[in-house]
Amino acid sequence: MSATKVEASSHSPSEVNLSRVTRLWVPLAASWALMAIEMPLLAVVIGRLPDERLHLAAYGGIAFPIALVVEAPIIMLLAASTALCRDWQSTCYVRGFMRYAALFLTVLHALIAFTPVYDWVALDLLAANPQVAESGRLGLQILLPWTAAIAYRRFMQGLLIRADRSRVVGLGTVVRLVANATVLIGLAVFSDLPGIAVGSCAISAGVLVEAAYIGWAVRPTLARLRVAAPNSGPHLNASRFAQFYLPLALTPLITLLLQPLGSAAMNRLPNPIDCLAVWPAVHGLVFLTRSMGFAYNEVVVALAEHPGAKAVLRQFRNRLALGTTLVLFVFASTPLAQVWFQGVNDLSPFLAALAGAATAIAVPMPGLQAMQSYFTGLLVSARKTRGVTEAVLLFFVVAAALLTACVTHGELKDPGLLFAVSSFTLASLAQTAWLAWRVRREGV
Repeated sequence: MSATKVEASSHSPSEVNLSRVTRLWVPLAASWALMAIEMPLLAVVIGRLPDERLHLAAYGGIAFPIALVVEAPIIMLLAASTALCRDWQSTCYVRGFMRYAALFLTVLHALIAFTPVYDWVALDLLAANPQVAESGRLGLQILLPWTAAIAYRRFMQGLLIRADRSRVVGLGTVVRLVANATVLIGLAVFSDLPGIAVGSCAISAGVLVEAAYIGWAVRPTLARLRVAAPNSGPHLNASRFAQFYLPLALTPLITLLLQPLGSAAMNRLPNPIDCLAVWPAVHGLVFLTRSMGFAYNEVVVALAEHPGAKAVLRQFRNRLALGTTLVLFVFASTPLAQVWFQGVNDLSPFLAALAGAATAIAVPMPGLQAMQSYFTGLLVSARKTRGVTEAVLLFFVVAAALLTACVTHGELKDPGLLFAVSSFTLASLAQTAWLAWRVRREGV
């Protein structure tokens, strides 16, 4: 969420057309798509191991959501390093924050995963089935390196993007996926580890290998920063950094809190284990189509200030929203859904039908994400970030209210996954509407 410099174009710096927007968007979209493949790949492999329902529910409903919430405060380090690391002083300052944040959050992760705090979180807060909770404990313990590796990687990725080396970021994603798939398939074939351990080991290996690759690739950029002339503006300090970073850090934290909240709701609604077992496959497919919209945010931030850019960006947004929504609609309304969920993910006919129904409810999500990225990019480009946090907070409030209403209703018979996905879709619609209103109000 920063004014990212992307690969240079043959056009003049101020000229913005659909061709240029597409060239900027494609590498970022490819990187997001590769990351989005992880969850479906995980669901496919774990779905072919013993006790697949138990371990899919443990990973998708407990281990991964908790790890995401712990990680949330450092997600926006990429934006921070891209926007703020203009010289060696500012780079060292942001790097220092990254190290302290990574250490603190890793200790927090260990506190949850290796102490009785886990029982309180999994059994009391999330109301998980005891067997699912015990499996999730092992997964969360294996994911211990997750937060520190991602903090380091995202900080270094920001430096690469700022130095016009965004292709290296995409290559890092490929390295991560290859490492992930190698460990995932290797352990599934050659070990007797349970599915939750196989999946968690693969995810941890992927982020560690990617962090190592990015750390190696960023060395020339760090060397140039060491000898670069100091920035002529004011030095980065605690006050300036907090003013920039805190609103950004709150945004993913609020969003990711809905992961365990959704799991907690499904645990209290009909068919909890089935719903949690299906959730990784559904979430992975929906996230894959939404990822095309996620990638658009950086493009809007980078180009919005150019003359005549907004009309072109709006045109591309409309095409992107229509195209990604159409892709998910085709999946949900044709036999492709059963082929994907039953054939590829190896779900039972009942679970595949449940996944197809949930996907149909989520059809508007990719288009809404494209709209959100466009509006968010305009606000960030204009340095009006308060509206972004307000919109995410509204998303949380609407989703939480709807999930609470479903849980307290008491007479619902359909699987809880359908109510959870409906709540998230309606909340996303409210978030998009708020962002659109904020853009009009701010005149950006």
